[in-house]
Amino acid sequence: MNNELNMPLLGDPFPEMKVKTTHGMINLPGDYKGKWFVLFSHPADFTPVCTTEFVSFQRHTQQFDELGCKLVGLSVDQVFSHIKWIEWIEEKIGDKITFPVVAANDSIASKIGLLHPGKGTNTVRAVFVVDPNGLVRLVIYYPQEIGRNMDEIVRSVKALKLSDERRLQYPQTGPRMS
Repeated sequence: MNNELNMPLLGDPFPEMKVKTTHGMINLPGDYKGKWFVLFSHPADFTPVCTTEFVSFQRHTQQFDELGCKLVGLSVDQVFSHIKWIEWIEEKIGDKITFPVVAANDSIASKIGLLHPGKGTNTVRAVFVVDPNGLVRLVIYYPQEIGRNMDEIVRSVKALKLSDERRLQYPQTGPRMS
C-alpha cells in the first residue's frame, strides 16, 4: 500500500479516473460534467453501519435528484461483492440501491485520500461534493466507526448551489463594507 496520502483540496479539480462500478465503467468526473455529484466512500460491504448508510443515501435519492445531484458510492471491495450486497439490501431491507458503486483499487482510493495508514486497508468514510465544473467543493472525512448524517449532506449541496446562484446574481466588485 502506498503510504503517501493524497487528497484533492477545496477548489481543486476532482482527479480524472476511469472506474469499474456496478453500472459499468464510469469516467470521473467527466461523465458528470454539467452536474453536481456526491461521491461517498464506505469501509466495507455487508457491515452494519455501511448498510444503514447506503439505505439512507437511497432514501434521500429523490432529494439529491431534485437538486440535480447524482450519488456515487465507493469502497475497495470488488464489483461482485457490491452486487451481492446490493441484492442482499433489497432482499432483507426492501430498498433497491439505484446509484453506481465504484470498486476502487488502492491506486484509485489513494488518489483521493481514502486509505489512511493508521486505519488499515479499508477505505475511510468520506464525502466529496463535486460541482458541474468538476471542482471539489466540500470534503468530509469520518472515522470508520461512525455513520454520516444524510440531511447534512443534502443541506450542504443546497447551500453550495445557493451560494453559486447568489454569486452569479450579486457578483462582488470589491471589498465588502459592513
